[in-house]
Amino acid sequence: MSKKNQFVTLIKIFSLILILITSMNAQQKYSSRDEIPEKYKWNFNDIYTSWDEWQKGFNDLEKMMDEVASLKGTLSKSPENLLSALKLQDEMNILSYKVYRYPQLMRDTDTRDQEVSSKLQQVQILFSKFGTATSWINPELLQIPWDTMKEWISNPDFAAYKFNLEDLFRQQKHVLDEDKETILSYFSQANSSPGNIYTEISTTDIKFPTVKLSTGEEIKMTSGNYSLTLATNENQEDRKIAFESHYNVYKEYENTYASIYTGVCQRDWANAQARNYTSSLHATLDGNNIPVNVYENLVSTVKANTEPLKKYNLLRKKVLGLEKYHTYDGSISLFESDKTYDYEEASKMVIESVAPLGKEYQSKLEKALSGGWLDVYETDGKRSGAYSANVYGVHPYMLLNYNGTLRSVFTLGHELGHTIHTVLANENQPFSTASYTIFVAEVASTFNEALLLDYLMSKTDDPKVRASLLKQAIDNLTGSFYFQSLLADFELQVHKLVEDGKPVTAKVLNGIMEDLYNAYYGDSMEKDELINSVWARIPHMYRTPFYVYQYATCFASSAQLYKSITTGTESEKESAKEKYLNLLKSGGSDYPMELLKTAGVDLSKPETINAVVEQMNDLVSRLEEELKKIK
Repeated sequence: MSKKNQFVTLIKIFSLILILITSMNAQQKYSSRDEIPEKYKWNFNDIYTSWDEWQKGFNDLEKMMDEVASLKGTLSKSPENLLSALKLQDEMNILSYKVYRYPQLMRDTDTRDQEVSSKLQQVQILFSKFGTATSWINPELLQIPWDTMKEWISNPDFAAYKFNLEDLFRQQKHVLDEDKETILSYFSQANSSPGNIYTEISTTDIKFPTVKLSTGEEIKMTSGNYSLTLATNENQEDRKIAFESHYNVYKEYENTYASIYTGVCQRDWANAQARNYTSSLHATLDGNNIPVNVYENLVSTVKANTEPLKKYNLLRKKVLGLEKYHTYDGSISLFESDKTYDYEEASKMVIESVAPLGKEYQSKLEKALSGGWLDVYETDGKRSGAYSANVYGVHPYMLLNYNGTLRSVFTLGHELGHTIHTVLANENQPFSTASYTIFVAEVASTFNEALLLDYLMSKTDDPKVRASLLKQAIDNLTGSFYFQSLLADFELQVHKLVEDGKPVTAKVLNGIMEDLYNAYYGDSMEKDELINSVWARIPHMYRTPFYVYQYATCFASSAQLYKSITTGTESEKESAKEKYLNLLKSGGSDYPMELLKTAGVDLSKPETINAVVEQMNDLVSRLEEELKKIK
C-alpha cells in the first residue's frame, strides 16, 4: 500500500549511458531479427506462451484490481484486514510484472509494431484506472494513529511490510486527503505523456541519414553506428561527418525536444507543489530519504574538480597527434587495433572476471548467459542502448545492442551486474522489499566493470595493452562520474528555471549546456556548437528525471567497495565481500543511504566524492607513464 508498491515502481528500466569505448571494427550485423539464432534472443515463453495466455493474465489482473478497490473502508478496522489486503496486493503486483513486461519487452525489440504498442497501452490504461480507483488507500492508512499502527506491525506476520509502512508514515505530510489523491490520480497517464512522446520521436519516428565516409563505405548513422564510428574510425574527418550528421537529426527538431523537456520539468514541479515539497529535486529524493545536499554537493564538488578531466583530454590530443581536439575525438583508441570480441568470448571473460565474488555468484551469472535472458544484437526498430528489466517470478531480461567493441564487452558486464543484483534480491527478500532503489542500482553494474578491468589488466604486462585498459578505466570515470554529474547539474538548473517561472527554450537549454561544457572541459577541447544539443538525445532526462546523478554516486560507492574487497588482509577482503553481497541481497529492505553505510560507504562525506577525483588523477598519471614505455 506504500508508494514503493505503486505501479510506477514496476516500470523502472536501467538504461545504459555510453561509457567505455575503444578502437574496434564492427562484427557481423543481422539485417533482420529472423536471422538471429534463438539463443541470442529473448525467450518470451518464460513469461507467456501466447497472446491468449497473456490476455487471461490481463483479465485476472483486472479482477484482482477490482477486488483490491473493493476493500475501501476496511483496512483500518483490524490488523487482520490490513494484512490480508497487503498479501492480495503482492499477488496482484507479481502478476502485473508479467502482464506489463510481455508487451513492453516485445515492443522494445521492434518499436514499429503498432499492435504490440496497442497492447502495452492497454496495460498502461489499466494501471492508470487502478491508480484512480485506489487513491484512497494511503490516506485511509494514515488515518490509523501511528501508535496503533506501530503495535500492529510489531507482529511478526507484518515483517515483510514493516519497512514500507513505516516509510509511508515518514512521508505522511506529503500524502493528501482522499479527494485530492483521487484528483491527482487522474493525471497519472498524462504524466507519462512527455516520456512517451520522446520515445516516439527519438526512436520510432526518427530518421537517421546515410553518410559516405572517406573509404567509400556508406553507413546509416544510427545511435549504434554513430558510437561505433567514433570508436573505430581513425579518420578525424569521418568522425566529424558522423558527429554532425547524427547530431543534426536532433538539432533539426531541437525546439520540439525543448518543448517536451519543458513539459517534463513543469510536470515535476506541479507534482512537487501538489504534495508540499519545496522543489522538484526534493520531491524526487524524498521517496528514498536522500538528503538534497547529497545531490547538490555532488554537482558542486565535481564541477570544481575537473582538472584531471582536462589533463586527460590534452594527453589524448598529444598522443593522437591532433592539431585540434574535438568532442568526437574522445572515443577513438590511442592505438590502432583491428580487434573485435566475439560475444561468446566476451561472455567467458565476464564470467572469469567475477571470480572474486565467489563460485555461487559466477554460477548465477552463467545461468543468465545460458539463453533466453538476453537479447543481444541490434536490428532495425529495436530500442537503442542496454538495460536489465526484472520480471518478478520469472527472471530478469537484458537488452543489448552488441557490436563487438570492447565497450560492448563492458556493457555486457555492466548489465549482468544489474541482473545478478536482481536475482539475489528476489531470492533473499519477500516481494514487498525485493525491488531495490535506483540509488543503489548502479553499484553492482559499475562494480562488475571494475572487476572486468582488473581481470584484463592482470593478463598482460604489455605497456600498449595496459595503456589501452587504463584508457578504459578513465573513460569509465569520464562517462559514469564526470559526464553524469554534468547532466545532473543541467537537470537541476533547468528545473530551477521552471520553478522560478522563467522561460525555457532550446536557446536557453543550449546556453546552459555550453556553460557546463566550458566549466568541465575549458580549453582542453574545441567548442563544437552541436554538442550543446546533447540534452536532446539523453533518454533518462525525459523518462526518469534526476536519475543520472546516481551513476556518479553509485560509481563513488562501488569504487570504495571494490577497494575494500581487493585490498587488505584475506580476512578483511572476505568480510568486505560478504558485506557487499549482503547489500545486493538486501533489495529495498531499508533506505539506500543506510544500506550503503552498512556495506561501508557514507555518501554524505565529501571525501567519498573527492576520492574519485583523486582516482581519476592517478589513472591519468599511470596512463602517461605507460605511454612513455611505448616507442
